[in-house]
Amino acid sequence: MTVRVLGEAVSRDRRSDAPALQATGREYDYRRFCTTAWKTGNLLRNEGVRSGMSVAIADDPAPEAVLAFYGAALLGAAVGFGPDALGERTKALVAPTPSLDDFDAGPRTRRVGYGSEPADPSVAYFERDVWSENPTEPPDRVDPEDTLLTTPDSTFTHGEVLDAARRVREEWTLDPDDAVAVRGSFTHPGTVAAGLVAPILAGAVVLLPGEDGVGDYAVGEGGPERAVAPDDVLR
Repeated sequence: MTVRVLGEAVSRDRRSDAPALQATGREYDYRRFCTTAWKTGNLLRNEGVRSGMSVAIADDPAPEAVLAFYGAALLGAAVGFGPDALGERTKALVAPTPSLDDFDAGPRTRRVGYGSEPADPSVAYFERDVWSENPTEPPDRVDPEDTLLTTPDSTFTHGEVLDAARRVREEWTLDPDDAVAVRGSFTHPGTVAAGLVAPILAGAVVLLPGEDGVGDYAVGEGGPERAVAPDDVLR
């Protein structure tokens, strides 16, 4: 199957018991990863996110940030990571609850916190609200030419990000037995393409390693694996 838009990488037929995402003390198999991505998309949709809007996500190597990226992609929304991603078209912000106030989010931006329950009832609580969402794929139509990823200087479509991810997959000959350690900042589009997309296309594992995690390959610096520099992937 040729994946034309990112949401197709988490379609129903991708679900299995194979590991998809690992972080310290936490693991998602492809069944749980796909289903939780759908539920995250439905949560963001309930917060008002639609195609053509943007979602800002914390530059945080946590499963919630990865799931928010896939959930927003399912809706056709553009994603930016880090505080600089906030703008006039930002409909939702997803970040650790204690960090939400560090972002200069305007009154039109819906806030979603994770890690601890927000004291403000107007702020959605990721863990609780995603759990209660409908476990079905969002119905939104997304095209390869739609913007998927933004930085302060550039925009990248679904097609461009997927093409970059496929090049990494082919260079490394990634297969389902491989794990890719993500050591670069999510604010760099090359980190996203090589670390968050390429492994999922290959049925491999995204590894959010912390200090001790070691994969078969890595994006960024700091580990013993064969690594690719984000600048060499997409910039």
